[in-house]
Amino acid sequence: MAPTDQSIVADKGSFEVERIGVGSWSGPGFNKGTIYAPKDRSQGTFGAIAVSPGFVSPEFLISWYGERLASRGFIVMTIETTTLLDQPAQRGDQLLAALEFLTGGDSPVKDRIDPNRLAVMGHSMGGGGTLHAVKERTSLKAAVPLMPWNLFTDWGDVRTPTMIIGAQNDLIAAVGLHSEPFYNSLRSAREKAYLEVEGAGHLVANTPNDTIAKYTIAWMKRYVDDDTRYERFLCPAPRDDRNISEYRDTCPGS
Repeated sequence: MAPTDQSIVADKGSFEVERIGVGSWSGPGFNKGTIYAPKDRSQGTFGAIAVSPGFVSPEFLISWYGERLASRGFIVMTIETTTLLDQPAQRGDQLLAALEFLTGGDSPVKDRIDPNRLAVMGHSMGGGGTLHAVKERTSLKAAVPLMPWNLFTDWGDVRTPTMIIGAQNDLIAAVGLHSEPFYNSLRSAREKAYLEVEGAGHLVANTPNDTIAKYTIAWMKRYVDDDTRYERFLCPAPRDDRNISEYRDTCPGS
């Protein structure tokens, strides 16, 4: 069934989801986490997404992405970082380690994942880590940095389709110092987009938000699953969404 404006912002998609706990140090390179996976195994394999929280933020603050994305047909792993103080590059390495675990021999969902359809996302320093991850691994299919914070500003080596989501009133990762320069530096990305949430602050991504969910789902479905039905949410660029203060992109598929 084709996605609609109503279905893409619903709390749950069409897949029933199971949660699988991943204990501390279950795999090298990351701490622990939670896997969210569609129960239906008749649909073939799914793409996988690893998600990192931000600075001094525990995993539960990003847990809402697990259900939202997995119920749309993804395997999602939200991670607890090694320490709450981990910097962006460390978080990026942990995102990649989580993907290695998901597709590796000890993974309880390995048989449900297409290892060629992997993506990353994260909030704040986890968003900065998301950019680090796609810089290090150009084969990743999609990335969504949320209110990304990073002292490194030139992401010209990134090739992965990347949607940066910033917050208009962010005082921690101000869009003029982080999200916007990061977007402008994505010179080699196959596609890119910049979305700014109207009137929002830095922590807007830590609780369920329909605007963030809508465009994250659309981006992941378009580039991880190559599902062109979701392109209509991205191209032409949304102009009448009151929850968006600014939107820029290279218009996927153009």
